Amino acid sequence: MTETQHHHRPTLKQKNKPFKSKHATKSSLKEVAKGRTQRQSPKARALSNAAAQLRTNRRNNAKQVQLRKRQSLVSATRIFSGTDGAPRIVAIVPLTEDVKARDVSARLAQSIDGTLEEDPATGLQRLRADRFKTSLQFVPLQYRQMYAALDACKVADYVVFVLSPNVEVDQWGDTLLRTLQAQGLPEVVTVVSSDEPMEPKEKSGIMKSLLSFIQYFVPSQARVYDMHHSSDSLNAVRALCEGKPSDVKWREGRSWILGEKVDWADGTLAVTGVVRGIHLSANKLIHLPNFGDFQIAKIMSAPLPRQSKSGHAGSMDIEPQLLAEPDEEEADSLISSNDPDDMENEQTWPTEEEMQDAANGLEGSEKIPDAKAGTTPKAVRKIPKGMSEYQAAWIIDESDEEGEDREDEDGEANGGEVEMEEAEEMVELPAEDTEMEADGRRTVQFQDLDDEEEERQLQSWRNRKREEEDDAAFPDEIDTPLDVPARTRFQRYRGLRSFRTSPWDPYENLPRDYGRIFQFEDFKRTERAVKRRAEEEAGVEPGTRVTVYLKDVPKEAAQVVPGRPFVMFSLLRHEHKKTVMNFTVQRNTEYDGSVRSKDPLILCVGPRRLRVNPIYSQHLRGGGKGANNVHKFERYLRHGVTAVATIYGPVVYGKQPCTLLRETEDPQAPELVAMGSFLNPDTTRIIAKRIILTGHPFKIHKKTATIRYMFFNAEDVEYFKPIQLHTKYGRTGHIKESLGTHGYYKAHFDGPISQMDTVCMSLYKRVYPKWSELYREGEAAAAADPEDGEDAMEE
Repeated sequence: MTETQHHHRPTLKQKNKPFKSKHATKSSLKEVAKGRTQRQSPKARALSNAAAQLRTNRRNNAKQVQLRKRQSLVSATRIFSGTDGAPRIVAIVPLTEDVKARDVSARLAQSIDGTLEEDPATGLQRLRADRFKTSLQFVPLQYRQMYAALDACKVADYVVFVLSPNVEVDQWGDTLLRTLQAQGLPEVVTVVSSDEPMEPKEKSGIMKSLLSFIQYFVPSQARVYDMHHSSDSLNAVRALCEGKPSDVKWREGRSWILGEKVDWADGTLAVTGVVRGIHLSANKLIHLPNFGDFQIAKIMSAPLPRQSKSGHAGSMDIEPQLLAEPDEEEADSLISSNDPDDMENEQTWPTEEEMQDAANGLEGSEKIPDAKAGTTPKAVRKIPKGMSEYQAAWIIDESDEEGEDREDEDGEANGGEVEMEEAEEMVELPAEDTEMEADGRRTVQFQDLDDEEEERQLQSWRNRKREEEDDAAFPDEIDTPLDVPARTRFQRYRGLRSFRTSPWDPYENLPRDYGRIFQFEDFKRTERAVKRRAEEEAGVEPGTRVTVYLKDVPKEAAQVVPGRPFVMFSLLRHEHKKTVMNFTVQRNTEYDGSVRSKDPLILCVGPRRLRVNPIYSQHLRGGGKGANNVHKFERYLRHGVTAVATIYGPVVYGKQPCTLLRETEDPQAPELVAMGSFLNPDTTRIIAKRIILTGHPFKIHKKTATIRYMFFNAEDVEYFKPIQLHTKYGRTGHIKESLGTHGYYKAHFDGPISQMDTVCMSLYKRVYPKWSELYREGEAAAAADPEDGEDAMEE
């Protein structure tokens, strides 16, 4: 019989409690941790900082923070304190046609029972707010005055936007808001004004809609004030009188004056106003919008007459005193560009054979012919040999530079004809009557165009949008001309093995006007030194009412129009000198027109407005550059892409905001094309224009193929043989040999290519911007034509 074992049921097993200990051993802690290590929380503070967490220390720290904030507020509003202090400049900008800026200033004055004092010469209004122990200076602006609004907001402490409950903001108001947003706005107050008060039932919805609209451009706005409501008007005045004006970054380190009185006598312009910003030095240059930069002759005090206890203002007049005069050694110069000396260029000494030929008169045919008796030829023209004077009269001597650019971009063969004409044997013809010849040219240019030519030019203008789309689909591709050798047509281009690393000397073959600009050895170091000097230099303290006398100012500058503020800005050292200026810009999302390189635009940067013809180039991520500092030229400024706009213009410091405007039929209603900021004044930045010659694989055998339609003669194949080839599917190769006489050639690639592939050859040429000019209101846009004057830059 098998013995059976007896098992107790597990529910009846006794479980004793584990041994209790007040202190855990090291081994038990290791078993519980299972290899994990304790990490101190990053929020935990060191024991040394524990004392700072005591209640008394926390109260002390909070008190110090509060004191610093209060001191910063007091220092920012110190020049406004008291009714005799500097007034707060308030620009009143109407955004619709049915509102008036003067109605708003009158209602604001009525809310505090004040009286407006208006200067009929300048249109400025002054309001003494005794209730808030300060004063306001209103700049009432007219509707549809773009540049007056921009200038007023540059010097204003507050901007009051006036909206209408009945009329929506039109395209002009939207453009103005976007331009001011890009330029930089001070503190903003938004009000609603109309002839009649709003209906109570509709008021809530209208106010919400207007607040939502203005918050799109100024997100800090919390409410909109109704000028027909007395409490809202009072709160608007309180916001203007008790608030702290926000700082506009680009105005830091500068001083500016809003002209209250302007006089001109014997070339000296006297501008009276209150100094704002930093202290004003007599050694600095002053910029006047629309007129340029000028030197200071002297700075005199101009205190307001104080009222005596008897109430008579004239009894307390104070004699003006001399506050500052420029130092001849330290004063900034008005020299903006160099005068290049052509004799300093590389000279080639003639050989002995050339000297002998010149002595024997063998070069007499190449000399300028003698003038006829009784005449003085003013110019000598070159014409093809064998051409008569009558035929030569029909030749138009105009710059074909712009036409060459268009031909490079569109792939036309007309440029080759120009090159062939230049290659012909030329003879010199003296000009007998320059005035008659000029008249004849005008007649040919403007009246001798047939209907077909007029239609072609009209279609060319209308097809700009189509050209931009074609350039986006086939970037930089052009066709090789049939009747002109490619080595002649593209002789100014070069090939690069690597766009980022292939060497390119930035100082080779520079245009003559490159000798007119200035170059900084270390711009960042110069900028720090200039700003440090501006802080240490003595001058007239801000808040002082002065009269600044400017030298050699034209009389037109003294013509002040009511509704257009007269403003002046001081310039930092070297800001008058011309150099290469690079700006990072982005297209305005609301602008749908075509923006092409070298299109005439208006650049607004800092206190300046310039007529420019910028060229655009690629902007690398982070603003970096390759080893050779070569950047690809962009024919168009496209949406959603940050590009670099390059011009020749005066120096600016810091990340100055900039806007690009395009003129329309209405000079006061330009279109906002792009906005951005200043990048650097890099004169060694190479902007390379790329063209791509394309060919078709005719026969393919593994890695070798016969290519056609890229060239049309064997000499071109040999000329471009050293340049590397590439295909659209990523293959690279080189030309092995020419085949036949029609431009066919054999090419070898790093892998098999497809019959659907396209063989490309990239060629590059350095391009340069145009010379900029000062923008003047009311001046015709033709004055900024890049082909006029000797400032036109040659590529």
